[in-house]
Amino acid sequence: MKNILIILHLLISVQLFGQSDSVQSEFKTYKNGFIYSEATMSKLENIVNSLNLKYKTCDLNKVFYSKKQAIGHAVRLDSNDAKQAKIDMDKNLPFDLFIAKYPNAQIDKNSLIIKYKYEKVTLFSQLNPNGYSFEIAQEISNIPYNKNVKGSWVYNYQEKSKYSKETIDAFYFPEEFKSVPLDKKYSRQIGYSDCLIDTNVTKFAKNAKSGSMIELPKNWQNLSQKKKEKLLKEMRSISVMGQCSMDSSPRNHAVNIALLSAEATNWEVFLQSHLDIMNDRFDRMTDGSYAYGQRKTYIKELEALNINVLDLLIGISLRVENSATNHYYGSIDRLGRAISESKDKVLFETQMLAMIEDEKLDDYNRLLVYFLFLNCDSYSQETTDKKMNTEKLALATSKLPKYLREKIN
Repeated sequence: MKNILIILHLLISVQLFGQSDSVQSEFKTYKNGFIYSEATMSKLENIVNSLNLKYKTCDLNKVFYSKKQAIGHAVRLDSNDAKQAKIDMDKNLPFDLFIAKYPNAQIDKNSLIIKYKYEKVTLFSQLNPNGYSFEIAQEISNIPYNKNVKGSWVYNYQEKSKYSKETIDAFYFPEEFKSVPLDKKYSRQIGYSDCLIDTNVTKFAKNAKSGSMIELPKNWQNLSQKKKEKLLKEMRSISVMGQCSMDSSPRNHAVNIALLSAEATNWEVFLQSHLDIMNDRFDRMTDGSYAYGQRKTYIKELEALNINVLDLLIGISLRVENSATNHYYGSIDRLGRAISESKDKVLFETQMLAMIEDEKLDDYNRLLVYFLFLNCDSYSQETTDKKMNTEKLALATSKLPKYLREKIN
């Protein structure tokens, strides 16, 4: 659940502060301008060229379905009435009667609610494009994932304590959750990302344990293939957690794995390691926003290889119900920043705007792409582009459903 919560938090926390260009690269940069040497990039290009034959046989015709979503009403009551409100919700008091009975309740009508299944929990999460959002988790034994919730309440009740008031957060669902098929062009992008990022392989071994990063020996590039594979196996058996915002060991560990897997011609581990660096997907005890600017995305290394970076990044941005096990989901914030640095930024922007306008695409993914565009634009350094993008985005969002347009405006 932790990963879900982090992802949802990032979706509604668009970075609106500028990034300093004066910060030097975190990692050693070679003459080619990349964090991988000319020889390593050549090896990666050879791997990609050989794998392209495999990609032609990939199943790119699989239909993916949107996450289950519904328009619901969000309610928060922070008073002594919360206990009685809980009783009324258990009795399934109709929504109109509820708001009449509790005039002090905070009501956010017509919110987009997404439903997730995580181990033994059914999670209901509000996605509000402009305002406060919250989540409610229920044990599956209490609310099965596929249970019909139309015309009912889901709530989280907090008793009064020494440190907090009695509160209740709730959702009321006037309609049932639904999942719709994605258009073939979007399904193919998700399928392409699964082809490129082998979902049968993970960056870390299944029995990986927390520990300290393993340094690359000075002569690591001259090691035999067998020794490189052995060292890579050792690195993949250790998961490194950052102790604070400025602890770079998780990212250093990932780049070491990327370097070594590239040398050992292990494309699957390489790509996942590089994407983890791009998405800053690492566990940390604490993390402050002041550290974000130093963590680069390194999209240009991927663009130098013979892969479709646009389809890859869109494929890991979309959220679907029937994703493959170990499907790689990217961070909307970090991907937006990477796209702002892309040589094909204009092509990305064109597709994102078209997706926001696309009435056939589900509301959740349209809103995600809206956040993706905002994050990309917030990192852009061109004032003229920002002004034009504001106008283009306003036109695109005018095509969104009314309940979303109103919250954005």
